[in-house]
Amino acid sequence: MTMTSLQDLFTHHLKDMYYAEKKLVKALPKMAKKAGDQRLRGAFEEHQRQTEEHVTRLEQVFQQIGEKASGKTCEAIDGIVKEGEELMSEAKGEALDAGLIAAAQAAEHYEIARYGTLAAWAKMLDMPEAQKILHKTLEEERQTDEKLTRLAMEQVNRKAA
Repeated sequence: MTMTSLQDLFTHHLKDMYYAEKKLVKALPKMAKKAGDQRLRGAFEEHQRQTEEHVTRLEQVFQQIGEKASGKTCEAIDGIVKEGEELMSEAKGEALDAGLIAAAQAAEHYEIARYGTLAAWAKMLDMPEAQKILHKTLEEERQTDEKLTRLAMEQVNRKAA
Protein backbone atom coordinates (compact mmCIF):
# COMPACT_ATOMS: atom_id res chain seq x y z
CA MET A 1 0.00 0.00 0.00
CA THR A 2 1.36 3.38 -0.99
CA MET A 3 0.83 5.88 1.79
CA THR A 4 0.37 9.42 0.55
CA SER A 5 -1.65 10.98 3.37
CA LEU A 6 -1.93 11.10 7.13
CA GLN A 7 -5.12 9.04 6.80
CA ASP A 8 -3.14 6.33 4.98
CA LEU A 9 -0.51 6.35 7.73
CA PHE A 10 -3.22 6.23 10.38
CA THR A 11 -4.86 3.19 8.80
CA HIS A 12 -1.49 1.47 8.33
CA HIS A 13 -0.51 1.97 11.97
CA LEU A 14 -3.98 0.94 13.14
CA LYS A 15 -3.52 -2.38 11.31
CA ASP A 16 -0.06 -2.69 12.83
CA MET A 17 -1.46 -2.29 16.34
CA TYR A 18 -4.34 -4.66 15.69
CA TYR A 19 -1.82 -7.34 14.74
CA ALA A 20 0.37 -6.48 17.73
CA GLU A 21 -2.46 -6.60 20.27
CA LYS A 22 -3.72 -9.93 18.94
CA LYS A 23 -0.17 -11.31 19.15
CA LEU A 24 0.15 -10.10 22.74
CA VAL A 25 -3.19 -11.70 23.70
CA LYS A 26 -1.52 -15.02 22.86
CA ALA A 27 1.85 -14.22 24.46
CA LEU A 28 0.66 -12.91 27.84
CA PRO A 29 -0.79 -16.21 29.15
CA LYS A 30 2.56 -17.89 28.45
CA MET A 31 4.34 -15.17 30.37
CA ALA A 32 1.89 -15.45 33.27
CA LYS A 33 2.42 -19.20 33.42
CA LYS A 34 6.21 -18.78 33.56
CA ALA A 35 6.16 -16.04 36.22
CA GLY A 36 7.27 -17.26 39.62
CA ASP A 37 6.21 -14.13 41.48
CA GLN A 38 2.46 -14.12 42.24
CA ARG A 39 2.10 -10.35 41.81
CA LEU A 40 3.84 -10.55 38.45
CA ARG A 41 1.61 -13.42 37.37
CA GLY A 42 -1.43 -11.38 38.39
CA ALA A 43 -0.15 -8.35 36.48
CA PHE A 44 0.22 -10.42 33.31
CA GLU A 45 -3.25 -11.93 33.73
CA GLU A 46 -4.77 -8.49 34.27
CA HIS A 47 -2.95 -7.09 31.26
CA GLN A 48 -4.18 -9.95 29.10
CA ARG A 49 -7.77 -8.99 29.93
CA GLN A 50 -6.92 -5.36 29.19
CA THR A 51 -5.28 -6.32 25.90
CA GLU A 52 -8.41 -8.16 24.83
CA GLU A 53 -10.29 -4.90 25.46
CA HIS A 54 -7.68 -3.04 23.41
CA VAL A 55 -8.46 -5.34 20.46
CA THR A 56 -12.15 -4.51 20.85
CA ARG A 57 -11.39 -0.78 20.95
CA LEU A 58 -9.29 -1.00 17.81
CA GLU A 59 -12.22 -2.75 16.12
CA GLN A 60 -14.38 0.21 17.13
CA VAL A 61 -11.90 2.63 15.54
CA PHE A 62 -11.83 0.56 12.34
CA GLN A 63 -15.61 0.73 12.28
CA GLN A 64 -15.54 4.51 12.76
CA ILE A 65 -13.27 4.97 9.75
CA GLY A 66 -15.26 2.55 7.61
CA GLU A 67 -12.53 -0.09 7.42
CA LYS A 68 -12.67 -3.81 8.11
CA ALA A 69 -10.64 -4.68 11.20
CA SER A 70 -7.53 -6.42 9.99
CA GLY A 71 -3.93 -6.71 10.99
CA LYS A 72 -0.72 -6.12 9.11
CA THR A 73 2.33 -8.09 10.14
CA CYS A 74 4.24 -6.08 12.70
CA GLU A 75 7.85 -7.16 12.64
CA ALA A 76 8.63 -5.03 15.68
CA ILE A 77 6.20 -6.91 17.94
CA ASP A 78 7.18 -10.22 16.35
CA GLY A 79 10.78 -9.48 17.36
CA ILE A 80 9.82 -8.42 20.87
CA VAL A 81 7.71 -11.57 21.36
CA LYS A 82 10.50 -13.76 19.94
CA GLU A 83 12.99 -12.26 22.38
CA GLY A 84 10.55 -12.93 25.22
CA GLU A 85 10.13 -16.54 24.13
CA GLU A 86 13.91 -17.01 24.01
CA LEU A 87 14.19 -15.53 27.47
CA MET A 88 11.50 -17.87 28.81
CA SER A 89 13.43 -20.88 27.55
CA GLU A 90 16.84 -19.70 28.81
CA ALA A 91 16.31 -17.85 32.10
CA LYS A 92 15.49 -19.55 35.40
CA GLY A 93 14.33 -18.59 38.88
CA GLU A 94 14.25 -14.96 39.94
CA ALA A 95 16.23 -13.95 36.87
CA LEU A 96 13.34 -15.23 34.75
CA ASP A 97 10.88 -12.91 36.50
CA ALA A 98 13.19 -9.91 36.04
CA GLY A 99 13.60 -10.84 32.38
CA LEU A 100 9.86 -11.25 31.92
CA ILE A 101 9.33 -7.72 33.18
CA ALA A 102 11.98 -6.42 30.78
CA ALA A 103 10.33 -8.25 27.88
CA ALA A 104 6.89 -6.99 28.83
CA GLN A 105 8.15 -3.43 29.12
CA ALA A 106 9.68 -3.63 25.65
CA ALA A 107 6.20 -4.40 24.34
CA GLU A 108 4.64 -1.69 26.50
CA HIS A 109 7.06 0.94 25.25
CA TYR A 110 6.32 0.01 21.65
CA GLU A 111 2.59 0.24 22.33
CA ILE A 112 2.96 3.58 24.11
CA ALA A 113 4.83 5.00 21.12
CA ARG A 114 2.25 3.74 18.62
CA TYR A 115 -0.85 4.70 20.60
CA GLY A 116 0.57 8.15 21.26
CA THR A 117 1.10 8.63 17.54
CA LEU A 118 -2.32 7.24 16.62
CA ALA A 119 -4.10 9.45 19.16
CA ALA A 120 -2.27 12.54 17.88
CA TRP A 121 -3.09 11.67 14.28
CA ALA A 122 -6.75 11.02 15.15
CA LYS A 123 -6.86 14.53 16.61
CA MET A 124 -5.28 16.01 13.47
CA LEU A 125 -7.72 14.06 11.28
CA ASP A 126 -10.69 15.42 13.29
CA MET A 127 -11.72 12.03 14.67
CA PRO A 128 -12.57 12.90 18.28
CA GLU A 129 -14.12 9.54 19.15
CA ALA A 130 -11.16 7.61 17.76
CA GLN A 131 -8.80 9.94 19.59
CA LYS A 132 -10.65 9.36 22.86
CA ILE A 133 -10.52 5.57 22.43
CA LEU A 134 -6.85 5.56 21.48
CA HIS A 135 -5.92 7.93 24.31
CA LYS A 136 -7.68 5.69 26.83
CA THR A 137 -5.63 2.73 25.64
CA LEU A 138 -2.47 4.84 25.72
CA GLU A 139 -3.11 5.70 29.37
CA GLU A 140 -3.70 2.04 30.25
CA GLU A 141 -0.42 1.09 28.57
CA ARG A 142 1.39 3.77 30.56
CA GLN A 143 -0.19 2.52 33.80
CA THR A 144 0.85 -1.05 33.02
CA ASP A 145 4.41 0.09 32.36
CA GLU A 146 4.45 1.95 35.69
CA LYS A 147 3.07 -1.09 37.50
CA LEU A 148 5.76 -3.30 35.99
CA THR A 149 8.44 -0.79 37.00
CA ARG A 150 7.17 -0.79 40.60
CA LEU A 151 7.14 -4.60 40.70
CA ALA A 152 10.68 -4.71 39.35
CA MET A 153 12.09 -2.07 41.67
CA GLU A 154 10.28 -3.07 44.86
CA GLN A 155 10.63 -6.79 44.62
CA VAL A 156 11.60 -8.75 41.53
CA ASN A 157 14.95 -7.16 40.67
CA ARG A 158 16.11 -7.36 44.30
CA LYS A 159 15.42 -11.08 44.39
CA ALA A 160 17.21 -11.58 41.07
CA ALA A 161 20.26 -9.64 42.30
